[in-house]
Amino acid sequence: MAAVKPREVFIQGITSNGRQFRPSDWAERLAGAMSCFRPGGAKGGPGSHIGYSPYCFPTTLGGVKCVVVNESLRKIEPMAWDFVMNFAKDNDLQVFEGCIIPD
Repeated sequence: MAAVKPREVFIQGITSNGRQFRPSDWAERLAGAMSCFRPGGAKGGPGSHIGYSPYCFPTTLGGVKCVVVNESLRKIEPMAWDFVMNFAKDNDLQVFEGCIIPD
C-alpha cells in the first residue's frame, strides 16, 4: 500500500473580494517567519537564517504571490500551523488545497 502524501495548502495573496493583498512582500515575510521549522529542527551557525522551510515557502502561481504550507507542519508544530492559517483567515486571503508537481 502506498503512503499518503501530506496535503499542501496554498494561501493566495488575493482577498475574498478579489483585491491584491499588500504589502507586496507579504509571502516572503510570512515564509521567513516560519523558516526555522525544518526537518531535524532549527540549526544554528553562519547562514542558518537564509532560506525557507520545506514546510512553508513562498511561490507565485499565475502571477499571484502565494505561500505553500505543507500539512506536515501541523504535526511538527501545531502552533506554527495555527499561526499561518490564522494569518490567512485574519487577512481574508483565499486558501485552497493542492500539490506541487515536480518539474
